[in-house]
Amino acid sequence: MSESAPRRRLLPLTDLVGGGRSRATCVLRCGDACFHPAPNTSGNAYFGDIFQKVVDRRAALRAGAVTAGASAFGFAALAPAHADRDRGGHGHGRDPRLEFRSVSPNNDDKVTVPHGYDQHVVVRWGDPVLPGAPEFDVRNQTAQAQAQQFGYNCDYVGFLEMGDDKALLWVNHEYTNENIMFPGYTDPATADTEYIRIAMAAHGGSLVELERDSRGRGRGRGGRNSGKWKLAEGRRRFNRRITTSTPMRLSGPAAGHELLRTEADPSGTEVLGMLNNCAGGMTPWGTFLTAEENFHQYFGSAPGTPETDRYGLSTSPSYRRWERVEERFDLSKHPNEANRFGYIVEIDPLDPDSTPVKHTMLGRFKHEGATTRLTDDRRVAVYMGDDERFDYMYKFVSAERYIRGRRRHNTGLLDSGTLYVAKLTGNSPAEEIDGTGALPSDGAFDGSGEWIALCTDTESFVDGFSVAEVLVHTRLAADAVGATKMDRPEDFEASPVTGKVYCALTNNSAREPGQADEPNPRGPNRYGHILEIVESGGDAAATSFDWNVPIVCGDPEDDDTYFAGYDKSKVMPISAPDNLTFDADGNLWISTDGQPGSMGYADALHAVPVEGRYRGELKTFATVPVRAEACGPFITPDNKTVFLGPQHPGDNGTFDAPTSTWPDGDFPRPSVVCIWQRNGQDIGK
Repeated sequence: MSESAPRRRLLPLTDLVGGGRSRATCVLRCGDACFHPAPNTSGNAYFGDIFQKVVDRRAALRAGAVTAGASAFGFAALAPAHADRDRGGHGHGRDPRLEFRSVSPNNDDKVTVPHGYDQHVVVRWGDPVLPGAPEFDVRNQTAQAQAQQFGYNCDYVGFLEMGDDKALLWVNHEYTNENIMFPGYTDPATADTEYIRIAMAAHGGSLVELERDSRGRGRGRGGRNSGKWKLAEGRRRFNRRITTSTPMRLSGPAAGHELLRTEADPSGTEVLGMLNNCAGGMTPWGTFLTAEENFHQYFGSAPGTPETDRYGLSTSPSYRRWERVEERFDLSKHPNEANRFGYIVEIDPLDPDSTPVKHTMLGRFKHEGATTRLTDDRRVAVYMGDDERFDYMYKFVSAERYIRGRRRHNTGLLDSGTLYVAKLTGNSPAEEIDGTGALPSDGAFDGSGEWIALCTDTESFVDGFSVAEVLVHTRLAADAVGATKMDRPEDFEASPVTGKVYCALTNNSAREPGQADEPNPRGPNRYGHILEIVESGGDAAATSFDWNVPIVCGDPEDDDTYFAGYDKSKVMPISAPDNLTFDADGNLWISTDGQPGSMGYADALHAVPVEGRYRGELKTFATVPVRAEACGPFITPDNKTVFLGPQHPGDNGTFDAPTSTWPDGDFPRPSVVCIWQRNGQDIGK
């Protein structure tokens, strides 16, 4: 552990439950999913009883990182998060190391950053976004005003450069906590319906224009050396709000199918809004992908069929009672409405009037993210997790190639191709994986895997399922082909240096010791782990891969933790890995969702090298306010700025009795902050 953080035994707080969240967050974010039986009741093996000796270990791995996109608009760096580049010093063929001193574990009601760094709140709940939007008045909120203001909570953060000193920031608004938002709020079944409409308007996403701010303390603050960003002043023509009422288009093979038709939309191609958008990604052609996750909680009175049960849809009225103001959320009256949610949605940041697109070809499940890579022949691969206990990892590979500068062609790439689900096998004897987290005799949790094709846009490979049925009932199709049950696969991210792909497996307290397998080696798995995937030949189009578990999260003092073999006395504790990103040097950054409950201190943003002699040296870069979750994160391509989105601060309080007053000292407001070095150096140095 860092010398700046003295070691102490960290005990869980008794008022937090499930995977480490507060009970309020469990109810409002995912419909109390951890307090219901896991929807996956398939007989798919956990692979704890399977032994497969891998004799063909792949030695020649080619980097497959995403390449830069282009735009006819002439903006700079219209590209995915990080283009493959050689930055020197800590780049290719070197041993990257993070040089900041870890932040100590704490429960402070603020964002805490390392010595030598500074921070700034860029945008907060209620800030005006659209022209003419009123200033925020927390005691006089209206749905009309909220639809023009920055929404509630802030999960995925996307960043698009438009020159040296201009950028666009996209932020998901995952869900709302009405107990904190509204004075005197009590029961959604009887609350003023205007509160429901405000909450509906606070979902979705916001796009805001930013400008670099060279003012402030420290050296190196001017122009490109400044890591501080702020909301742009003057005319902001790209600013946009997406809500639950925004018209969207369903695209891909399932669009128009009878499963997607409703009384309001007999064509099955048009839908209003998006729900519970969690993580996301960016395409090579400069659009944002945003992931609908726990959409099930917004609907009530489901028919209780195998299809609705598999997605956790309630046969009772919904907790949020949105059906009180919009009948479409009552599935007894509109049974297909829920089939129109649970997709990856594409947002064009350069056209404020464009219609967002829900891509059915990427499947329907509780999407956590959508990370893109280019294959060796320049097709587009998209990696996606289904955030539920015992659910699956997916990949899509487009049929056509990405063509730089051909934006119209590229925007159709996600509508045709092949959708896959992952099946993993360990290479250790079953008796060596006993659920305790003890390493097997070969010294690593590792093995091989295959991507099982579910369908193309024209052909289903699952018996009894049409293409449209695979894409609408994707979980059931994946059950049928024997996919591997994982411990809540959330965000994926690919290294810009090696092309290796990483998945955050948040936790799974429901996994019994006898259900442990090599890719999920603990039962129960309270703290989560990180999975590293190496596609065969390094090609994102490969249908086979090797995998290993470089980090088994938890307190380093515990025997069941592992940090890629690094000295555990020199690493920081981590629990509930959620969102991932990389810096340009290839260091993995991990934000958490559940440390307060599992370890007794604030959620955080951690960072760790995944290559070289410092592989596994995990440090804590920032902690977030009381009861907040560390979301985002995003590191700008110039390696100067970290964007972090603390959401649901004070989630166990109420408006009248808050447990957090971050960021302004009065009532909690989910916000996005930027963090940078005061001396102008790169992040992590």
